[in-house]
Amino acid sequence: MNDQLLLVLDAGTTSTRAIAFSAAGDIVASAARPITQHYPASGWVEHDAGEILACSRDCLEEVATAVGVDRIAAIGITNQRETVVFWDRSTGDPLARAIVWQDRRTADICAALKAHEPMVQARTGLLLDPYFSATKIRWALDNWPMVGDAARDGRLAVGTVESWLIWHLSGGAAHVTDATNASRTMLMNLATAAWDPELLALFGVPAGALPTIVDCAGDLARTTIAGRSIPITGAAGDQQAAAIGQGCLTPGMLKATYGTGCFLLAHAGAQPPVSNNRLLSTVAWQLNGTCAYALEGAIFVAGSAIQWLRDGLGLIASSAESERLAQSVPDNGGVSFVPALAGLGAPYWAPDARGLICGLSGGTTRAHIVRAALEAQGQQTADLVNALAADGVAAAVLRVDGGMVANNWLCQDLADSLGVVVERPRVIETTAMGAAMLAGVGAGLFADLPAAAAAMAAADRRFHPAIDAAARDERRAAWHAAVRRVLG
Repeated sequence: MNDQLLLVLDAGTTSTRAIAFSAAGDIVASAARPITQHYPASGWVEHDAGEILACSRDCLEEVATAVGVDRIAAIGITNQRETVVFWDRSTGDPLARAIVWQDRRTADICAALKAHEPMVQARTGLLLDPYFSATKIRWALDNWPMVGDAARDGRLAVGTVESWLIWHLSGGAAHVTDATNASRTMLMNLATAAWDPELLALFGVPAGALPTIVDCAGDLARTTIAGRSIPITGAAGDQQAAAIGQGCLTPGMLKATYGTGCFLLAHAGAQPPVSNNRLLSTVAWQLNGTCAYALEGAIFVAGSAIQWLRDGLGLIASSAESERLAQSVPDNGGVSFVPALAGLGAPYWAPDARGLICGLSGGTTRAHIVRAALEAQGQQTADLVNALAADGVAAAVLRVDGGMVANNWLCQDLADSLGVVVERPRVIETTAMGAAMLAGVGAGLFADLPAAAAAMAAADRRFHPAIDAAARDERRAAWHAAVRRVLG
């Protein structure tokens, strides 16, 4: 590759970033812009799709200019999944705000369709929940006249965030979505990797508005950055990209990403897995028309709980302060924190659940509450790991990434909570790393994903469990008691 670089656009929930990677996996340059969060009603979360596009263009231009645009071999895109954008094919303009994955407005639609859940799960690997895209599309068609009118006129384009970005970056030439993002819409049949006519009918989604499902690597589109035409050769949803970036390329390998939420993926092989423990089946990647699959557990609130302690309650001045406060007390002082600020995800799937802090006493300090918030991440992850074990996937090592895992205390607590080794990568931007690896494969710079992982991915540190089983079980019992109160 000489000095060629892979440029990644990471369109996340709270920010959009561009990162340039070398062939060895080093970050050469990066740029970021925050994304405004809109909360028009309780449980509703929206983004301005135009803002996402403008921030994406700005970041790409900034990094390309910084590193020299002629060095960029290809572009990879990764994105917040399930978030849905609605736009006018004739103008390219958004018709409404994007409905974000965290949004809960379609809980009633999901409840009304509950009788269809066995069929939906069998075809998509997903459970009926407002988290996924299909009911968001249905709601927009029913409640936003500009979306419904565009559908009737044949002008409507619908897609997840990467689809919106690729459409615009290609000048409207490509209306595509990669198979990982398509698998999160609740409209794609896992077995065929195609839109399912019965699901489209169930949710009332017009097939003509949807993008074409494509591989995660290959010649997906072309765009012009800083005056130069560059191919877009990789695309994947953020959690699948992170699993690829962590080198979870063989069955049984496990990763968890701690960002706004926490998402755990276990590679499940070449056949769609079936969970009997309320986990999700999903596409890990699609290459050359063939899918690999994964089991996934979704935790809706991880880093956003610490953000809430900072911005909502003012208990901490910065997220980094949480590590110091957790270390300052020997335990949580009897405090349990169930951070169901956006409902509970797997394995509970309780969209109407609300958060709980319990066990307070006159001796409780902010350090105890902050420590309990961090401990909740380990307990939520243990719920998922136990469900995976019941589905036949036993974890020996958990590979972690995301902004939260810069916190050494948290990584050690994860190991203690799970009773397994926790491994942190040298570069924690594994979501972007995975997109870079896909782009490198798609551009022919690497022969395949194992070759890309061998070149780019490396471990930084391993955390070993340091508490005994009795102490671990005591903490689990306190957690489950608090969760029962939330669900009760």
